[in-house]
Amino acid sequence: MTLAAAAVAAFTLAALSAVTGFGGGVLLLPVFTALFGLRVAVPVLTLAQLASNGSRAWLNRDQLHGRLVGWFAVGAVPAAVLGGLLLTQAPLEPLQRLLGGFLLVVVVWRRLRPHPRRPRDRAFVLVGAASGAGSALLGSVGPLTAPFFLARGLTRAAYVGTEAASALTLHAAKLAAYGAGDLLTPTVLVWGLALTPATVAGAWVGRRAVGHLSERVFVVLVEAGLVVAGVLFLLGA
Repeated sequence: MTLAAAAVAAFTLAALSAVTGFGGGVLLLPVFTALFGLRVAVPVLTLAQLASNGSRAWLNRDQLHGRLVGWFAVGAVPAAVLGGLLLTQAPLEPLQRLLGGFLLVVVVWRRLRPHPRRPRDRAFVLVGAASGAGSALLGSVGPLTAPFFLARGLTRAAYVGTEAASALTLHAAKLAAYGAGDLLTPTVLVWGLALTPATVAGAWVGRRAVGHLSERVFVVLVEAGLVVAGVLFLLGA
């Protein structure tokens, strides 16, 4: 029953991630925490996200921006390794609430400034660093990167594919750190592998749906996802 519940959640939220570019990890974290406990949930979630992001990056490969992915990885990989090594000791709840407040402020700022200045490619080194450290500690901070990819002018397949490929670099780094910290136990590996088919299937379903959305509707969905994620982080969910 636990596996069935986790698989249904992974499929549903992988499909959501394939449409909005994020959200699956944020919403899966409380589900996996209830099923496995936080210290196990974070590495299991990382394995599930590796499959989900890998699938999204492949399905949208023809429109992803490789240069942005490269700059993102420069910051994300070392920060994700450091955050993964700190997972066993870091105070997680204050970090969750700080991220939640940041996301809500970002949405308000985007409403007040609907045409923000486009960030330069090199700015994604800092975006990657913040995302890498936060993701390693909290399991998923996909919403943190969304405003920057949107401000860069990416939408729909280009946004989803580029965000997924960027996230792929930090998830791989996190797994290396979790392995060094003895968090990749046999139980974690079994759960992660068991959930892979559900996450891949969800990514495929979501990819078919995103092509039917207009750019305006897509951006509204992403911003709605940011609000939901921000509230969940503030509540410590």
